[in-house]
Amino acid sequence: MTNDLLLIAGTAATIGFIHTLAGPDHYLPFVMIGRARNWNRPTLAAVTALCGVGHVLSSVLLGFVGIAIGAALVRLELIESVRGELASYLLIAFGLAYGVWGLRAARRGHVHRHSHDHPHKHDHPHDHDHDHPHEHGHDHAHDHERPHDHYHVPEADAATKKSVVFWSLFIVFVLGPCEPLIPLIMFPAAAHSLSGVVFVSLVFGVVTIVTMTALTLALHAGVKLISTAWMERYVHALAGFIIASSGLAVAFLGL
Repeated sequence: MTNDLLLIAGTAATIGFIHTLAGPDHYLPFVMIGRARNWNRPTLAAVTALCGVGHVLSSVLLGFVGIAIGAALVRLELIESVRGELASYLLIAFGLAYGVWGLRAARRGHVHRHSHDHPHKHDHPHDHDHDHPHEHGHDHAHDHERPHDHYHVPEADAATKKSVVFWSLFIVFVLGPCEPLIPLIMFPAAAHSLSGVVFVSLVFGVVTIVTMTALTLALHAGVKLISTAWMERYVHALAGFIIASSGLAVAFLGL
């Protein structure tokens, strides 16, 4: 491995880190959805990492196809630009749709979370979403020892919602390009060897995915410390509009 290739690999790692850190769309959607849906850390990390793999791999595959057919760099950059615009608009649409759904859910009756010990098979405490409709916003009391006094989201419905949220985010991130990857990393590495392209692409991808996941987990831990009554009621709406805002920042501010 030549010194030039090692330099390109070091540049790939640096660009991957900075590119991810500077783009709120790389982590804010996961932070807010994780907070709204009360995902645990392993679930949040897995969703973030899988979306990161799709995000990086789509640009890597495009870069390899371009190198293989001898496509001009400017043409690949144009494709990446179109993909970037499409992904940002889809992120805005997803955020707005989720935010509107959250507002409707809050108007019907607020959803909040408690950890209860229920006598299920394995006797593990776990979280349930509870929907407590109230007409006048008065404080209310309920006895959690009686299992029929509150509404439990069916496991099948919860799994379906999680699946829809995951696939929506995954598609957005697959369409979203890693803008610096092809022009700054893959094309310079292609001047050395095909194995060099694979190596620097792998370095960029690993750094990007690890940075995405680490930032998401760190910010999610901080956001979970913020707990107020109004936030619990409007947490889904807040998550959606923050996600839409991150999409707007990408689309119109170039973040």
